[in-house]
Amino acid sequence: MSASNPAEPPAAQRPWLVLGILCIGFFMSLLDGTVVNIAIPTLIASLHASYDQVLWVIDAYLLVFSALLITTGRLGDVFGYRRLFLIGISTFTVASALCGLAQSPAQLLAARVLQGLGGAVLFPQVISSILASFPPDRRGRAFGVFGAIAGFAPIVGPIAGGFILAHLSWRWIFFVNVPIGIATAALALAFVPDTRPNRSHKLDLTGVVLATAGLSGIVFALIEGERYAWGTVTGPITIASLVAAGVLLLLLFVGWQRVQRGEPLMPLELFTSGRGFPTGNWIGFVFQLGMIGIGLVLVVYLQTARGYSPLQAGLVLLPNAVLTAVGSAVAGRLSDRIGGKYVLMAGLATLALGLAVLVVTAGEDSGAWRLLPGLVIVGLGSGATFVPLQHVTMEGVDPRLAGAASGVSSTTRQIGGVLGTAVLGAVLSTRLTAVLRHEAEERAGRLPAGLRTRFVESTVAGGRRFSPPSAPHDLPPAHAALFERVGHEAFTAGYVAAMRLTLLVSAALLVVAALFCLVFKSRPDGPPRDAASG
Repeated sequence: MSASNPAEPPAAQRPWLVLGILCIGFFMSLLDGTVVNIAIPTLIASLHASYDQVLWVIDAYLLVFSALLITTGRLGDVFGYRRLFLIGISTFTVASALCGLAQSPAQLLAARVLQGLGGAVLFPQVISSILASFPPDRRGRAFGVFGAIAGFAPIVGPIAGGFILAHLSWRWIFFVNVPIGIATAALALAFVPDTRPNRSHKLDLTGVVLATAGLSGIVFALIEGERYAWGTVTGPITIASLVAAGVLLLLLFVGWQRVQRGEPLMPLELFTSGRGFPTGNWIGFVFQLGMIGIGLVLVVYLQTARGYSPLQAGLVLLPNAVLTAVGSAVAGRLSDRIGGKYVLMAGLATLALGLAVLVVTAGEDSGAWRLLPGLVIVGLGSGATFVPLQHVTMEGVDPRLAGAASGVSSTTRQIGGVLGTAVLGAVLSTRLTAVLRHEAEERAGRLPAGLRTRFVESTVAGGRRFSPPSAPHDLPPAHAALFERVGHEAFTAGYVAAMRLTLLVSAALLVVAALFCLVFKSRPDGPPRDAASG
């Protein structure tokens, strides 16, 4: 596509500065999706919260963030990307301050909902701004920066959280966002161009209601399904009915997009005019489905099975994050030169290989050095995946629909990630429960006869919480220490077996995603060139 094409917006004068400013907000929104996880015990103690209340503090952010991306992406097309980014970063910053000031679980939950809203508003504007600010032949490198942050932030979250908890109050997990958010808003006002629509737009309010309600039902059911044993939530409302209602509302949403006479929230031409948009969304869904559980599985292994502190576990995973960031920059340049199809396919295959290596090297007594080869391969594969996936998905999308395309692709991946968390979590939990009983029964003979039955049942029950069994309070110290030592051995053996199966399922999903890359059509004339590049 030539730079003289009138459909292409003029590139920004300082696009890398613009992208750097926008990525600060993008980084914060992703970081806060994981940074709170490590503070669960501290929040329970400090706010006198229940475990379920703290889980909702985490899940509410994800729920609001996921359900609104289609709407907020389209709002960028309607009102301008800078304006929406400023609204999003301001909302996120105020919400972060309110999170840090919260005095009760209810106050923290309300602030996290507001924080999720801010993150959902600012997130799609970054992708849209790449299309608006960069000429076609530089977008791969720009998406390289985007992909580096997308891979780096979720892993850095636990490390940053562990460092803050080691030296400061949990409130600084949120307070640290405030000065950064204020500075980002000021920089955006000064340097980010005010990209406005060339004509007036109307917002499809019916589409907003249908899409938000449908996505909310599905995301809530996937997040909360295990907590309600995939059964009844309250009264006649079940997890299955929430999924069914969500799917029905989304079907009504798609039907409304076809017949409504105004401007649709999700223009269906995205799926016909963009060269790789439909295929890229499907691959993104499967990729997130297989990839999302890897971090959770490894963190539980390192902290609970191997006894690493949160900070130590984060540092073990740090090389993976660094390689993801470096690999993303390289993959961005390769995508500009040869197109993203083959880079993406190689990245997904490398990821699957890295997981297979982890299956072989992760054992009951494995240290960081034994895990390093697999983590290195996974990091290289991640770096070669995020960028070309974004590139091939958005390539050929009409720039006037950039916000809608960004919202749809981001939502698709979020739903894949939420579903992946539920599916891989169920695989891990089911396998762990099945193996733990056998492991506990094998080791129960090392305990006094009167404790063996209690030991087996306690070990199996602990597995449902992904933790070794705690000794009953009425035991003498020597028996309590033996109970917990043997219980930890049983849990570690069971968890390693369950983790291996889960990683193999993830690897299989990534292989499926790699094969879908064959559906992409190769460029007939090489990568796009603008007039300046000759």
